[in-house]
Amino acid sequence: MSDSRIGFGLLGTGLVAPFHAKALKASEVAELVAVSDVAPDRLAAFAAQFGCQSYATLDQMLADPKVQVVNILTPNHLHFDAVMKSIAAGKHVLIEKPPAMSLGEVRQMIAASRQAGVRAGVVLQCRTRKSIQAMRKAIGEGRFGKLLHADMYMKWFRPAEYYRLAEWRGQRRSGSGVTIAQAFHYIDLLQYLAGPVKRVEARMNNLAHPGVDVEDTLLAFTEFENGAQGVVQASTALWPGTDIRIEVNGENGAAIMSGDRMETWKFRDERPEDAGVRRYGTAGASTGATGAADLGFREHQVVIEDMVDAIRGGHEPFIPLASVVPTLEWALAMYQSAKERAPVELPIDEDRVW
Repeated sequence: MSDSRIGFGLLGTGLVAPFHAKALKASEVAELVAVSDVAPDRLAAFAAQFGCQSYATLDQMLADPKVQVVNILTPNHLHFDAVMKSIAAGKHVLIEKPPAMSLGEVRQMIAASRQAGVRAGVVLQCRTRKSIQAMRKAIGEGRFGKLLHADMYMKWFRPAEYYRLAEWRGQRRSGSGVTIAQAFHYIDLLQYLAGPVKRVEARMNNLAHPGVDVEDTLLAFTEFENGAQGVVQASTALWPGTDIRIEVNGENGAAIMSGDRMETWKFRDERPEDAGVRRYGTAGASTGATGAADLGFREHQVVIEDMVDAIRGGHEPFIPLASVVPTLEWALAMYQSAKERAPVELPIDEDRVW
């Protein structure tokens, strides 16, 4: 490993792991040092493909002094133990979403990382999109005026084979379901832009994946504390799959991101820079609508390199673990509402899981 680079270890070699590995290979400030997985054959193949050390257990990888950051890529229900063990070993952590199964677990992780003096970030790479940053800046500057609506539409398709790639993908107890496994990224964007949330009413169904013990479709109506309302619609049942849309409407402006591109950007107070903002994003970019592997790795690279900057600068990463607590609470409130078939006011029980 180059002395100038920060060393990363990956825990898990599942579907998302190659994106992390490719991002690390492309980086000039971070380096892929090691990988660990409980499946020996898969571990050996992954280590050979990406040219890194392999470890049969997390404990073995944590003993490697070259590993300074552990990227937690395990099934969702395994995040908490892996994060706590990594922090106890003095490692920084980057955690795939959702960070844990309950708010209580996340708060324990935050407290442990602060006590150990390590950085804890979450891989919610969609926050880094230029279109999202432009929306957030405009909201902060008051360009929208009073926010009226903030909506998210994710009409994706996943075949039945997707849920058979790994047993946990079809099990609620393992932390799966469209709300938490796919839509969490975009629920987070609404929270990031318009939150916090005051009240939610949700309905969940399995429309197209019989035999799978999780919801593949979510519909929710939300009231934000700032007075805006919103719709959350997410599904993996809608062939052939179309790009996600994030829509923000205020009394003085409207903005819509489709995929990663700015589709609409209009304000009563037109500014010279608005023409450039309208060109943000790329038509046809791979954003996961039609398949779980239909993604690029560059946004992951941004998150990874930001962690390097946070470690070197002694500050919080761009997406700190604490900033994701409101998103997880909103998602859990949606599960509670769907189960009880009634609106749910936030805050919710710290120990509730989906």
